[in-house]
Amino acid sequence: MSRLQDAWYRDAAWLMPLRPLAGLYASAMGARRRAYQRGTKTVWAPPVPLIVIGNLSVGGTGKSPLVAWMARWLAERGWHPGIVSRGYGGHANRYPLYVTPETSPAEAGDEPVMLAAQTGLPVAVDPDRPRAARKLIAAGCDILLSDDGLQHLTMGRDIELVVVDGARGFGNGRCLPAGPLREPLSRLEDVDAVIGNGPLQQDLPVPHYSMHLVPSRWRHLIDNVCYPIEGRPFNGRVHAVAGIGHPSRFFETLAGLNVEFDPCPLADHHRFDAADLQFSDNRPVVMTAKDAVKCRTFAHERCWVLDVEAHPDPALMTWLEGRLAALTDEVNHG
Repeated sequence: MSRLQDAWYRDAAWLMPLRPLAGLYASAMGARRRAYQRGTKTVWAPPVPLIVIGNLSVGGTGKSPLVAWMARWLAERGWHPGIVSRGYGGHANRYPLYVTPETSPAEAGDEPVMLAAQTGLPVAVDPDRPRAARKLIAAGCDILLSDDGLQHLTMGRDIELVVVDGARGFGNGRCLPAGPLREPLSRLEDVDAVIGNGPLQQDLPVPHYSMHLVPSRWRHLIDNVCYPIEGRPFNGRVHAVAGIGHPSRFFETLAGLNVEFDPCPLADHHRFDAADLQFSDNRPVVMTAKDAVKCRTFAHERCWVLDVEAHPDPALMTWLEGRLAALTDEVNHG
């Protein structure tokens, strides 16, 4: 997959024969969206505000850290937010599944467990997202965040936000399989805002803002004891393990912290086992929070987590406050 992603973002010539398939894919996605707009397919309209934070492109963009930040930000302002997720990579015996920090990622998926731990707020997963949303509403949530779900049109939404890697952008601008896009770039004309993880390198037809992922602490995976970024709790060169959508970003962050490391990139949502953390030396192993939730049961004493937090620009917060005020006003006068 990494070779294909690299080709998408440098628009490799060998992708050209795939362009007709990309055209068919884009047409199918457009027809599907129009079916929901016309009412041919049913859309469930939630009785509380719902914000979708999704991707237009395949691969990691920093979406989940933004979801965690926004959930905490809403709670600080008096809302009772809940987080809805598909639970990618998880397989539960029964849905909807209410997720806690102790829930197995094998049941819930890695990102929902991570979000439950990072926010302390209600998280529910279900392949049928409206069903998960109804569970959260019944539990007292008065606003919902959908972690991903931009293409899950069965669930109505009040605000659509697209997160994109500022440096990589939307690659060659083509749909799957000739490019990284899940929908054509024209889809951006219908969303409410685009948020770049880092400065955006291209003009967009909708409001756009930026955020940055900032390292917040080192955390020992065994006992969850935390240390400040400046007080690195390990010495020497480390093994950097990353089973995320864009491992290079994690490696760049470590380099920015002057950590010497040997990179170990893995596929997004990689199913870790003890062997992935075993190396022939006794050097520390450093990983992301998303990977860490899958390694809790077999991690060793040399395993460390680099936690990061989303830091959105103040302009995004101002825009969000305005949109939420407008939604509240619509409810009060509806």
